[in-house]
Amino acid sequence: MKRDVIVNGRAAELEVNGSSLRYADVECNFDLVETEAGVYTVLIDGRSFEAIVLAPGQVSVNGVPFDVEVFDPRGLRGRRGAASSDGPQSIAAPMPGKIVRVLVAAGDEVAAGQGLVVVEAMKMQNEMKSPRAGRVAEVKIAAGATVTAGEILLVIT
Repeated sequence: MKRDVIVNGRAAELEVNGSSLRYADVECNFDLVETEAGVYTVLIDGRSFEAIVLAPGQVSVNGVPFDVEVFDPRGLRGRRGAASSDGPQSIAAPMPGKIVRVLVAAGDEVAAGQGLVVVEAMKMQNEMKSPRAGRVAEVKIAAGATVTAGEILLVIT
């Protein structure tokens, strides 16, 4: 399982494979046990840590608080989806497919959550939504086009 994570504002990739863990460039073995609701004991390479879920997106590890965001890199948002991020945001195809409809044009103002484009993949239509309010700077596709996974469809500024 791979996930993009942001811990206290720093982005990294987390990969868990059985009892093996890789975070950024560090690999180790781990064991995780839930001792009570929201409280975990984590054993990493022989060192024990207590992790407590304080609230959604907030974890305390051995008494030190951390802000944590976890994103599935295959998801529509990925790590770029933080609505508070500044600068241009590229909206990419989540998987190979066909563009059914383009719902916006270059120069259009969009609201957070507004539909941008409809992609058909595996006989399902998926509406991709704007991760934040802004202006459509560029539309790189047209209805009927075939796209590959990760291909940039449009850019929001």
